[in-house]
Amino acid sequence: MRTYLSAALSAVLLVLLTVLVPVSALSAWVDLELDDTDRYLAAVSPLATDPDVRSTVATLVRDEAMKNIDVGPLQETVGQFLHETALSFTTTEAFRRAWDSANRAAHREVTAALHGDDGQAVTIDLAPVIEEVKKELVGNGVPFADRIPVRETSITVLSPDRADELRSSFRWLRYCSIWPAVGTVVLLVLVLGLTLLRGGLRACLTTAAVAGAGLLLGTALLRIAVAVGRARVLDQVPGTDREGAAAVYDALTAPLRTTVWVVLLVGAVLAVGGLVGRVLAPGRGRAGRPHHG
Repeated sequence: MRTYLSAALSAVLLVLLTVLVPVSALSAWVDLELDDTDRYLAAVSPLATDPDVRSTVATLVRDEAMKNIDVGPLQETVGQFLHETALSFTTTEAFRRAWDSANRAAHREVTAALHGDDGQAVTIDLAPVIEEVKKELVGNGVPFADRIPVRETSITVLSPDRADELRSSFRWLRYCSIWPAVGTVVLLVLVLGLTLLRGGLRACLTTAAVAGAGLLLGTALLRIAVAVGRARVLDQVPGTDREGAAAVYDALTAPLRTTVWVVLLVGAVLAVGGLVGRVLAPGRGRAGRPHHG
């Protein structure tokens, strides 16, 4: 009977940790990373030097400018020249400042789209960036630069339909905050401690191995969730914006991928350590039998 009870408790612990790991990581990420403006900017600011983002911005500048330019057979040559010039501008400090300004406004859209009542796309309005590009190009005497229109020109990061799908989940995760993560750690410590006190070293090592397996399964679910989320988000992003949107998604979910590796390491240590320790630990009969003098 005791063996069956122990097996049942191990199964419950395995399932709990498998579920708690992805829930804990996602809720803490939403509360601490996605909802915090400074952390959001810290994540996306380095993308000003990302080749995909720079190429997307330069392409948008060129496309918007060429709508107002007609030079006949030289159309393609002028377009290529504007693209290369805009791409060169994306290496400057002025571009990085404009990128940060655009993303500060984008974070307000993220908050509104995921926590508001109405579905709306999450976009990065590049008008401030285009304004800086135009100013730089006009100042350098670049032909046709004065025809670049400064109006809302956005990179779509999250479509309205995807925002609607994610809203209820994000609200729930935001409400949970860091508490699932705290609960997971407390549960792990309590279970290991109580098992050690009541069942001895071998029982504790067995529980550690089960807990490690639960953490490993949980990290697998979390990694799958991040990958599936990426595919679903990018699925409805326009093709011209997809590379830039992918770079933003990857930057924002970097803490989740780091969490995967950290928890994976902890789980592997517990699982392998528990199994090896159980093999090497003295048996109950030899260690637990009282010595009569």
